[in-house]
Amino acid sequence: MPENSPRSASFGKSFARVGPRMDARGATGHRQRLLEPAHGAVVEIGAGYGATFLLYPAAVTRVLALEPDPTLRELARAAAREATVPVTVEDGVAESLPAADASVDVVVSSLVLCSVADQRAVLKEVVRVLRPGGQLLFYEHVRSEHRILGAAEDLVTPLWSRMAGGCHPNRDTAAAIAGAGLTVRALERFGFSVLPGNPRLAHILGTASKDWT
Repeated sequence: MPENSPRSASFGKSFARVGPRMDARGATGHRQRLLEPAHGAVVEIGAGYGATFLLYPAAVTRVLALEPDPTLRELARAAAREATVPVTVEDGVAESLPAADASVDVVVSSLVLCSVADQRAVLKEVVRVLRPGGQLLFYEHVRSEHRILGAAEDLVTPLWSRMAGGCHPNRDTAAAIAGAGLTVRALERFGFSVLPGNPRLAHILGTASKDWT
C-alpha cells in the first residue's frame, strides 16, 4: 500500500474489519497451504494484520514482517506476540527490503503484489535478497482469463485502485514473477469469492525459486 496516502490509511482500517471475514471463507486455508514450504529466514511483505503468523511451520527460524499501514502494523505486532516462531514487525515497503543481498531463504507475498506501486521493483528486490535456491511463496488475486470478466477488471482498475489502497485487480502477477528471473516451480489457479455475494475472482497460489548461478 502507498505509505503516505490518506486513502491508504482509510483502507487499512477497512481491511482490518473485512479481512477476518475473508479468512473465515477460505483465505486462512489458502495461506496455510502457501506456507507449508516455508523454512529458515523469512521476509514477509505487506503483512497486514498478521493473518499468516500463526500458520508458519516450525522449520521457520525467524520472520521479518513489513507493513507500511500504521493501523495494520499495530495489529500485526499484537499477532506476532502470539506466533509460535519469532516474528518481528517493522514499518517498510516491498520496494526497499531491509535485508542484505542473498540473505533470505523465503519471501512471502500474501495478497500484496496486486497493490504495490511498482511490481517490477518489488520483484527485483525479492530476487536481490533471496539466497540462490531461495523461494518466493505467493498467494495473489489476478486478472481473470475469462474475456468479459477480464475486460471488466481492466475497466474498473483506475477507480478501484484509488479506493482500495492501490489494489489492481487486472495484474498478470504470475507472468511478472517469471519475467523477474524467478523460476515458477508450482502454480495453482482457482476462483475465490472473498465475501458473500461477491463473484469468484481469479487467484493464484504458488512457489518460485531463485536459480543457482
